Amino acid sequence: MPHAGPWLGSVALASATIAAVILLHFLLRRPPLDLRTKLMLLLGLGVFPTITAATSTVAGMEATTHREFCGSCHTMDDHFGNATNPDAQSLAARHTRNPFFGEESCYVCHADYGMYGYALTKMGGMKHVYYYYLGGYRSMTKEEARREVHIAKPYDNANCRQCHTTTAHVWRSVPDHQASAAQLASNRMSCASPGCHGYAHPFSKGPDGLGAAASASGHPAAEHAP
Repeated sequence: MPHAGPWLGSVALASATIAAVILLHFLLRRPPLDLRTKLMLLLGLGVFPTITAATSTVAGMEATTHREFCGSCHTMDDHFGNATNPDAQSLAARHTRNPFFGEESCYVCHADYGMYGYALTKMGGMKHVYYYYLGGYRSMTKEEARREVHIAKPYDNANCRQCHTTTAHVWRSVPDHQASAAQLASNRMSCASPGCHGYAHPFSKGPDGLGAAASASGHPAAEHAP
């Protein structure tokens, strides 16, 4: 989705203010319902509210693509802290330091790609709102969140391949890439796994609930990580 810029929020606020002024003027002054008044009411009840709804929706949706929004819930504190740690070497941290999309690294890496990707991603995000406010996540401690919060579905390598196309010479020149190409294409092997590029976060959880932290403590690590 193209960046609208902060001006879009200003447009929404200005439109809402103008609509409110028009309606208050009508309610308080009660002018005759002539053509001029009807045109003003058309602006106050139709045109400016529509502009407000459209611009505020776009501005709000765009705000949800920023990393700070993703880290605004305490259940994501560990993920946010790892991604923004300048010394961390996890996939999340390294991608967050990418100047081209680092400010939106959570969204760029986790969004569903395709024709309806943006809408589907936002619809899926509403589940997060439900789980946080009605599903008990809001009352979780950070320790409980790290243990209980799992990725909703297996991470699709297609997300990685939006940038790492697997067709460039530099990718094909790596023997392990060539040997694993079929498994990567079918998602039988994850790019973000211990045998490949490591977990996206140091506490990622695989199918058996164990992640990098468990592996470091001596427990077997999951083959596929989110």
